[in-house]
Amino acid sequence: MPLVPTIRFVVRTDFSQWLPLWKGYNEFYGRSGKTALPDEITQTTWARFFDVYEPMHAMVAESDGELIGLVHYLFHRSTISISPTCYLQDLFTKESTRGQGVGRQLINAVYEQAKLAGVARVYWQTHESNSTAMKLYDQLADRSGFIVYRKNLVSR
Repeated sequence: MPLVPTIRFVVRTDFSQWLPLWKGYNEFYGRSGKTALPDEITQTTWARFFDVYEPMHAMVAESDGELIGLVHYLFHRSTISISPTCYLQDLFTKESTRGQGVGRQLINAVYEQAKLAGVARVYWQTHESNSTAMKLYDQLADRSGFIVYRKNLVSR
């Protein structure tokens, strides 16, 4: 049976419930223990959500007063469109709520915010091993066929 959480923007008082979700997201992608993000990155990320000059946004899924999911996204310019583009950077739901529609609702909430902002396209990446999530993503968007390359220029 699908959950019907409230999807809303984060507020400053959400930090204590947002943080375990954020840590869970990072652990899922191997950023824990010795490879965990420095606290400075977490604190800066959190602060950016409340800075009106930052193009970074955060929403959460809440059920019975408990945060059960998060989504972070940002708007940026593109060389192939006059209107801005939206990058859905982070999506995570509590393991106990997976498969109940929370991720879908968070993605759809980003779509709605993007439409309100006049955005032409929303895109995101996932790891090739994230087959469970890809089943959902294949229902909500088209695979672009692009492969992501990256080079770290600064060591943490």
